Amino acid sequence: MAKRKKPAPFDYARKWPLRLTFLLTTLFLYAPIVVLVIFSFNNSRRGGNVIWRGFTTDYYVKAWNNAGLVEAFVNSLAIAVISTVFAVFLGAITAVTLWRFRFPFKPAYEGLVALPIVIPEICLGVAIAVLFSTLGLYVPPGAPWPFNLTNIIIAHITFSFPFAAMVIRTRLNTFNREMEEAAKDLGASEYRVFRDILLPHMKPGLIAGALLAFTLSLDDFVITFFTSGPDTVTFPVKVYSMVRFSVTPEINAASTVLILITLVVTAIAMRFQTFEDPR
Repeated sequence: MAKRKKPAPFDYARKWPLRLTFLLTTLFLYAPIVVLVIFSFNNSRRGGNVIWRGFTTDYYVKAWNNAGLVEAFVNSLAIAVISTVFAVFLGAITAVTLWRFRFPFKPAYEGLVALPIVIPEICLGVAIAVLFSTLGLYVPPGAPWPFNLTNIIIAHITFSFPFAAMVIRTRLNTFNREMEEAAKDLGASEYRVFRDILLPHMKPGLIAGALLAFTLSLDDFVITFFTSGPDTVTFPVKVYSMVRFSVTPEINAASTVLILITLVVTAIAMRFQTFEDPR
């Protein structure tokens, strides 16, 4: 029997440039977030003050007692959740349609689906605002919550569902069609095949698409700025209006809470995705 070759010794010296690049990239990406979280506990009257003056949680209490900030925060969460549900539903239908069927002008349809991804966001926001104005689709003043958020929700669904569709379709490309054919040979209907075979395979893509749509909706500013009415304010728009005067500690505290919610949602989504597809 031939002798097995010993693996080459690990060259630690050649790995240092790669490690240094990784470290510098990580610092460049996450240092601002870490600084924001740290100074949300800074006992200073100015949120942009980089001098540490002591630990305090008073500004979290002030942010909680700021009715306008809390209202904007709740609006952003409601818009993100509702638009995510519809975006994933539409994205799943679009992905299955493009993956399974052949029809005339399919390449053109694929291009139209991907168009909101490549169009500059400000152009998309202006286009949606003009469309609402032309068709007279506006929410009357004093509409009950959450119906006063209808225009923003429609706009968020419009630009987020193509992202979900792309993610779900990528997942569908790994599906083994022989499993579907075998199920049909055993007498399964189209509905049973979709429910018991195709849908479980799609679940990691559905979760990833939902997470992407939720994140895009939660932190969107440009499209929301053009489609929101005088009675509807989201968290990014509210923060922008406050930052125009000065960065306050309440903004740091509220932003930290938003980051924490995003991390929790991401962790839950990744946990379910790993559970459904341990590979």
